[in-house]
Amino acid sequence: MKVLVTGSSGFIGKNLIERLVRIEDVEILRFDKENTPEELEKSIAQSDFVFHLAGVNRPENLEEFYAGNGNLTQQIVSMLAQRDDSVPILMTSSIQAERDNDYGKSKRVGEEALEAYAARTGASTYIYRLPNVFGKWSRPNYNTVIATWCHNISRDMPVKISDPAVELSLVYIDNVVEAFVQHLDARETQQGLKMCEVSPVYYKTLGEIYELLQQFKQSRQTLVVPRTGEGFVRALYATYLSFLPTDQFAYPLKAHRDDRGAFYEFIKTIDSGQVSVSTTKPGDVVRGNHYHNTKNEKFIVVKGEALIELRNIYSDEVIKYRVSDQKIEVVEMIPGYTHNIRNVSEEEMILVIWANEAYDPQNPDTNFLKV
Repeated sequence: MKVLVTGSSGFIGKNLIERLVRIEDVEILRFDKENTPEELEKSIAQSDFVFHLAGVNRPENLEEFYAGNGNLTQQIVSMLAQRDDSVPILMTSSIQAERDNDYGKSKRVGEEALEAYAARTGASTYIYRLPNVFGKWSRPNYNTVIATWCHNISRDMPVKISDPAVELSLVYIDNVVEAFVQHLDARETQQGLKMCEVSPVYYKTLGEIYELLQQFKQSRQTLVVPRTGEGFVRALYATYLSFLPTDQFAYPLKAHRDDRGAFYEFIKTIDSGQVSVSTTKPGDVVRGNHYHNTKNEKFIVVKGEALIELRNIYSDEVIKYRVSDQKIEVVEMIPGYTHNIRNVSEEEMILVIWANEAYDPQNPDTNFLKV
């Protein structure tokens, strides 16, 4: 199948092409502003499906709105209509198409061109009136306020918030792309015009977005990561990371050193504890010899060899686990059991520790008692 993508070097175009590349038997034809009308006509003559994403968001003059959003669409459907078959086409419009401004009116001209094409040919025709789209490869000061803020905040540049209470409707680029590619398989069953929507739509205020972006930035110092596993926060965090300057992908951790080795806090979560790393010098060096009443931990030795000992504080029986990097095992530190870990190798031992709660110096729940 040959698929034409107009606006192929734009924000949505780049993300769509990345997805199309992973679909077998799809050949991608590209059209962008540097291409000629003759190249467009040649591509349309070969296309089995058209994703029409090209458009103008921020023109130097109002005429560019109508040339880029209305006239180009009219040219494309005119070329498609000259073919003997009915080629499916999907176009990105905007929720602004219902409003009385030049951008919205120019998008409405494009929609009307597709409506006429669907009525004339019966081709599968899809119009997406998109709200604000955000995600990787978007352009600051062009696509969305999220792109601008991610760019500026990651570079310690100021941002402007006219009214924190203003609410935006937002869709994430991955959801947009997945909705689009579904129509490749449905192109034979859907006939005529269909107005489509992307799901889910997130409704967030400027203040909420700004606060989250600040938390992302500060997490390198606080080590506290917001709940980035799902929904809007997951999508926004991925977007923020995509704007980091390339010389800021890495950042240091604070080392707490003593004569046994070093201890590094790595990640702290809001409600699922923290992850830390410790190093222990060779020479039968011991860490621990304490117990917790409620706090619990998981130990993994990722370098070297160690002996882990645990003892119920009301028992004399010592439970021993010998672990090493040769066979990664998790050893649980059980509440009410005093425990230690001893480096029994001739090299530095490295231990990864997960604790179910972030360390609180005011309530450490750590009580000294030798195993």
